[in-house]
Amino acid sequence: MNPAPALRSLSVAMFRGFVRDRAALFFSLLFPVLFLVLFGALYNNSGTPQITVIEIGRVGVIDHAMAASHGRLGQVLTITHEASLAGALSNVRQGNADAAIRQQGDRLVVSYSVSDPTTAAVVRQIFASIVDQANVAATGHPPTYQLTDSQVESASLKPIQYITPGLLGWAIASGGAFAAATTLVGWRQNKLLRRLRLAPVRTSSIVTARIAVSVVIGIAQMFVFIGIASLPYFGLRLTAYWWMAIPVVVVGTLAFMSIGLLVGAVAKTQQAATGLANLIILPMAFLGGAFIPLAFAPQWLREVSYVMPLRYLVVGMQDVMARGDGPASVLPAIGILLAITCVLTAIAVRLFRWEEV
Repeated sequence: MNPAPALRSLSVAMFRGFVRDRAALFFSLLFPVLFLVLFGALYNNSGTPQITVIEIGRVGVIDHAMAASHGRLGQVLTITHEASLAGALSNVRQGNADAAIRQQGDRLVVSYSVSDPTTAAVVRQIFASIVDQANVAATGHPPTYQLTDSQVESASLKPIQYITPGLLGWAIASGGAFAAATTLVGWRQNKLLRRLRLAPVRTSSIVTARIAVSVVIGIAQMFVFIGIASLPYFGLRLTAYWWMAIPVVVVGTLAFMSIGLLVGAVAKTQQAATGLANLIILPMAFLGGAFIPLAFAPQWLREVSYVMPLRYLVVGMQDVMARGDGPASVLPAIGILLAITCVLTAIAVRLFRWEEV
């Protein structure tokens, strides 16, 4: 049989099977996109926090600071007034306000809740700055040292630049691994593998068709993610070499397909294949930097991530989509993912079974 028509027919059949499988569509495209929208919305609103402060009585230092800031402090602080100390503290305790402040002579007393450590830290920082400025104004002597801070990336860079490659990497990992594992086990269970083995179709055509369909789906996932993240609400801005993410997606798909083949080679049922694939992919999403940026992770977790294939998929895409690095920056990630593909595929071939034992 001519391999070209066989390859084309198998590819079309596999792609139609994927499109008709609602569960595969949901977990490969819709479910990761929901995470993209969720995380994108959360981080889109992660600018300067708005702190609600109850002013008990008259606090002159706050009034002077608000007036001297020309409205800038008002973008951070919302001031309400309360005559009763007990009432103000009760509102803070119940979460109706972030802090209460009162002035006792030359001393400011700030009360906050430890139930939200992040907000408490922001409250302490804001009022420490206000007191420092008040002390400078009282003495007439400016501080000896001044601090100017700036980010190393472009000021226009938003968290969505890092969220998109991370969640896209998880989507590709899930799609590649689950598709290969469940397809292999399903075909073995319903005897399709046995019929394909006896049919006048080369094994290479079957493998090539499966790879081609998975790669097409992976690239489709990439463009869906980019399209949604580029909406004005999320504000993704692609760098000059973003297109180098395409070969990273291709080799990443191959790497996680090899994981799926290994799972499908050892699993006896589709339920077992799904469970084992989940056991591999979901922890890797956390340990490999898909959900949590590795820069925020403890040192031991960063060390562990080096053995996770997902790390190289995510970091490779981040380098060219977010950091603006050149095409050569993804070559190490591509090489490592290809090596993982070769090793795991060789193991899966050794364990492969055409029929149930």
